[in-house]
Amino acid sequence: MKAKPPLNVLLVITDQQRATDTGFMGNPILKTPHLDALAARAMVFDDAWVANPVCMPNRSSLMTGRMPSAHGVIFNDRSLEPGVNTFVRGFRKAGYQTALMGKSHLQHGVSKNAMVPFRGGPSSQSPYPAGWDAIEDYERYTAGPVLDPEDYYGFGQIELSLDHGASVAGHHLQWALAQGGDVSKLVIDQDRDAQGSKRSKHWRQIYQPPYDERLHSTRFVTERTLAFIEAAHQRQAPFLAVCSFPDPHHPLTPPGKWFDAYRPEEMLLPASRHDDLKDAPAHLRIFKDIHPKDQRNWVSPCGYGNDALLAEAIAATYGMIGMIDEGVGEILARIESLGLSEDTIIVFTSDHGDMMGEHGLFLKGFMHYRGTLQVPLLIRVPGHAAGRTQALASTIDLGPTLMAACGIKAYDGLQGHSLLPTIAAPATSVRDFVLIEDDVPLVTAKLTPIPARTRTLVKDGYRYTRNSKGEEQLFHLETDPDEMKDVKKTDPMRIHMLESLSEAMMMADDSSRGAPATDAM
Repeated sequence: MKAKPPLNVLLVITDQQRATDTGFMGNPILKTPHLDALAARAMVFDDAWVANPVCMPNRSSLMTGRMPSAHGVIFNDRSLEPGVNTFVRGFRKAGYQTALMGKSHLQHGVSKNAMVPFRGGPSSQSPYPAGWDAIEDYERYTAGPVLDPEDYYGFGQIELSLDHGASVAGHHLQWALAQGGDVSKLVIDQDRDAQGSKRSKHWRQIYQPPYDERLHSTRFVTERTLAFIEAAHQRQAPFLAVCSFPDPHHPLTPPGKWFDAYRPEEMLLPASRHDDLKDAPAHLRIFKDIHPKDQRNWVSPCGYGNDALLAEAIAATYGMIGMIDEGVGEILARIESLGLSEDTIIVFTSDHGDMMGEHGLFLKGFMHYRGTLQVPLLIRVPGHAAGRTQALASTIDLGPTLMAACGIKAYDGLQGHSLLPTIAAPATSVRDFVLIEDDVPLVTAKLTPIPARTRTLVKDGYRYTRNSKGEEQLFHLETDPDEMKDVKKTDPMRIHMLESLSEAMMMADDSSRGAPATDAM
């Protein structure tokens, strides 16, 4: 009997997409027909959460199957160690063609907008060769083609899109120039009103890019993913393709027809935008009142200012997601045409969410509400029935799940769980809780009202959050899905959740950084 070929893997990741911002998660306005069709053939996880609500920590957790406190990337100011074990390295050692197309954000210095230390130097010297963490430095790609590393956290091929919004950087820039793009329109200062068209009068980060939509990052990621899958198929090699769209992260710049795909006046605004946050941590009340009248600090959480801005932001976000949905549809159609549908695992998720006006807050970071913490997740494994599950899932579970599904040996230090039992039987849960970590550099905590540490536990239908300033929140998500009634003073579950949080933090405590894959460096 002929042996069954290894399963391929397509992992689709978006950046800063709310769990509710898909059709298959019940959004009544946003149209995502291709993702919805995929969801109808997959297991949809209605209760999927991040390990950290910030890009680099959570992406590093996805790669390693470990919590941020374990792998060391606790904020967007440090890079993932080059020799760390990742699920991708497991696939490559097993003979898979591995590639990352789009946003990586595993290294500090992702773009000219990247956060830099406030002052002083590093607390210790890096033991790694000089330049190892410069792969995602946008300046590296401006002079022409670059020599990429043979192994990038397990990826044998990388084609990076390094910036957000309309500005083009990385391999994406080189590709766009080869397509005839004008460098003066591609490399954009996001804060300049002169760049772009149809710019919002309410917020400078909402505008239409000044170039053809065929040059946009979503098209780049789509086309390069198609090319990689085609090449792997020609080589008759199993593949792991990570298709990582930089959108719908702000700036909100849907290109071409997508800018006007949704009308602001038709958007539904969250009722919780009027929340006075009287029971919330103090820093959230401060951020709520910081309106982006002339917003230049594009990563800081802030109040949304007014309903007109919020409506425009939602409409622009939906346009960006609509374009992503179209790209995903093309990739799925190509997999089908190559006869690979029944040989390919497909995952769709996001690295974190966005408050998008809920509780009067905007963007992400330091805000432990469902808007930032919960993400869309669907997993299609050939041979398994489609369905939906209320079982808890975490970002750190994706690597273990893919390795288990493909028969890849797990490595030492994994903290996530395989979700295969849940995919096989939706009523089965592989975890009792989800722990969510959130840290900021101590210098940031000293200079701002942001707590140095925040920890959240999701368990038994509750969300409990406590920070290093002793502030707490407790919500019963089943009866209060909008998180408007803090019950920490009245619900006896507070003590249980506090004890459970302590236990979860002790279980996550691992200073070993895992067994490094030094042979893969």
